[in-house]
Amino acid sequence: MNIAIIGSGYVGLVTGTCLAEFGCSVICADKDPQKIDRLSRGEPTIFEPGLAELLRRNLDTGRLRFTTDVPEALRESLVVFITVGTPPRGDGSADLQYIEDVARVIAKHLDGYKVIVTKSTVPVGTGRWLRGIIEEERPVLPSGERAVFDVVSNPEFLREGAAVEDFLHPERVVIGAESAQAAAILQDLYRPFYRVNVPVVLTTVETAELIKYASNAFLATKISFVNEMASLCEALGVDVTVVARAMGLDRRIGPQFLQPGPGFGGSCFPKDLRALIQVAAAHDSPLSLAEAALRVNQQHRRRMVQKIVRATLGPGSAWDPASREPVLAGRTIGVLGLAFKANTDDVRDAAALEILPRLLQLGARVRAYDPAAMEQAAPHLPGVELVADAHQAAAGADALVILTEWPEFRALDYAAIRDSMRGRALLDLRNVLEPGRMRALGFTYEGVGRGARTPVA
Repeated sequence: MNIAIIGSGYVGLVTGTCLAEFGCSVICADKDPQKIDRLSRGEPTIFEPGLAELLRRNLDTGRLRFTTDVPEALRESLVVFITVGTPPRGDGSADLQYIEDVARVIAKHLDGYKVIVTKSTVPVGTGRWLRGIIEEERPVLPSGERAVFDVVSNPEFLREGAAVEDFLHPERVVIGAESAQAAAILQDLYRPFYRVNVPVVLTTVETAELIKYASNAFLATKISFVNEMASLCEALGVDVTVVARAMGLDRRIGPQFLQPGPGFGGSCFPKDLRALIQVAAAHDSPLSLAEAALRVNQQHRRRMVQKIVRATLGPGSAWDPASREPVLAGRTIGVLGLAFKANTDDVRDAAALEILPRLLQLGARVRAYDPAAMEQAAPHLPGVELVADAHQAAAGADALVILTEWPEFRALDYAAIRDSMRGRALLDLRNVLEPGRMRALGFTYEGVGRGARTPVA
């Protein structure tokens, strides 16, 4: 099957590369010539485990190509995936200008039957709106008839840091289609999944569009819930990691997304939650839980700043969070992790982009390190000193903060780090370290929700 991918960003690149791995002939288009040039040379433009190997292998076989010529990609393909961004507007609603631009290009160059698939996350009703644009502008073919097409919704469920694994071994595939022909073509495309009994949900376009938003809203709510529990655990002297583990053993709840941290971020949860809230409000059906999940996340980020400040100033320090005084003047804070999660270089809505500027406002000198996200973070963090490794970030620091759960941060030589620091405050905002060991090394350790040590049986 010949596939076109319009938009070679995160979703488009992973989708195109993995479909080529299935044996499809894939051409990925993007208007950014520098990006296309890098991808054509086999250089991934995002950090994603396993992607580079698949990219180079499928380029070598000729199953995967990249171009800036969108009409060329359309001419050669039966199925056209739209994978451009849908960034938030000022009111939180999804900005569909890039979807509309692609729709008008597709309409102009339709030369025969195409299945047009929205893989971008879009509000309910986008598929019908898209169909209207293309119907209005589709050309008359030499036969005298209008070009024929179908619109399908096929949302992605890719976790950054595990996107290749998620695409190749999904938990489900959702296909929203009104046409039996289009549904059959998509089912044929995903035939490898049928062979291994991956559930395939066939439904309407609108239902498929909502499934994506509902899924992300629920996961974001789980994160906000466990972060609120973490606050309560600190007040009660209870360890939230034990509470969350016991909760997760209940199959009705499950352990996923019950890990407390500095709040959810990334390209999906904050944006999709705001967009869903706007859609619901427009239909006079407010989503109180979704609104609360977003509000809790914002409050939790502020609470993380307060935790860092108080730990840096030391026991018994009095500080009013409403004060704008530079209470951290003369203090140095080392930060480990800038990406919104491990195994990605994505810093969109990352906790670091909110917490570090606030620390600078309070007078601190901030030094930070991330294994993959330094280049992406730099434009967003003026005033933050980016250093070459974790030990440089810690050297001379009054406090050390772990913001991203990179595996390498678990295995650092914390005795050497302790000796290089000026202070002893260690704020593990991902709960990746063992509190007893860190305290035994002489750190004043604080996690998130770790109000008490777990008894050893």
